[in-house]
Amino acid sequence: MGNHTTVSAFLLWGFSSFSDLQDLLFVMVFFSHVTILAANTAVMVAVKLNHGLHIPMYFFLCGLSFSETCTTVVVIPRMLVDLLSDSKSISIPECATQMFFFFGLGTNNCFILAAMSYDRYTAIHNPLHYSILMTPKICFQMMMASCITGVVVSLCIVLIVFNLSFCDSSIIQHFFCDITPVVSLACDYTIFQKMVLLAFTVFVLVGSFILIMISYVFIGSIVMKMNSAKGRYKAFSTCSSHLIVVCIHYGFAGFVYLRPKNSDSFREDMLMAVTYTVLTPLLNPIVYSLKNKAMQTALKKVLDNICRFPP
Repeated sequence: MGNHTTVSAFLLWGFSSFSDLQDLLFVMVFFSHVTILAANTAVMVAVKLNHGLHIPMYFFLCGLSFSETCTTVVVIPRMLVDLLSDSKSISIPECATQMFFFFGLGTNNCFILAAMSYDRYTAIHNPLHYSILMTPKICFQMMMASCITGVVVSLCIVLIVFNLSFCDSSIIQHFFCDITPVVSLACDYTIFQKMVLLAFTVFVLVGSFILIMISYVFIGSIVMKMNSAKGRYKAFSTCSSHLIVVCIHYGFAGFVYLRPKNSDSFREDMLMAVTYTVLTPLLNPIVYSLKNKAMQTALKKVLDNICRFPP
């Protein structure tokens, strides 16, 4: 990596152009981060302590909460430090490490969402054989497949990006090491490398989204054949939280990573990335809690236990 590089460190320019708002941004992002950690931890603890939630849907929800919490930890603490610091430099190994974990966890999130959609399809299509088809072993294997896919995809992306030569500029127009702002600094970034990186992005976002849509097409066809309106409502209600999270997740991620890029789009992408890295992990536990009575009850028990805990 170092043999091909003439720049030893990058500058995360990020919100430097909003110098008057940096203190306000720090406060907002800090409290959002604390809320994300608290909300997702509460979901994981609630699922762990409530034996009634020891089913595949909540196993995957726990995995998603953990993965999204880790994603924010990779990006937000560094962002908070840079908002208060005059020196916003990041070494190339640190930048590569941040990119590896961010895209590895992001890929993991996408395929966990795909696994969750398959779980919902199985529950609606084969309710009598659900416990046989979705055993703890199968759920664990699906979760591990998501993790391994994330590691492999992210490793390939990082190897491609950081084998480029960076010699034009060291200023990254972003608050973390995202692909497009980093490769835009390279001297030898070719159309072939651009197409390979795009292929990985399409594989993760479009590929996992297609898997989700396939599950929901089959779910829709099953639900439409139900005679009972109550049965149709119950089936759709079990999927509604997941569908909302999918729309939020793929809406923001698709806008940032799949639309055509130019130098003028960096600021828009950066603002959307704030939403993607802060708002999405914050909304997920809220959506699942609001739409799920079992989760509401479990979270209430956790909060009651915390309140009763002696100071």
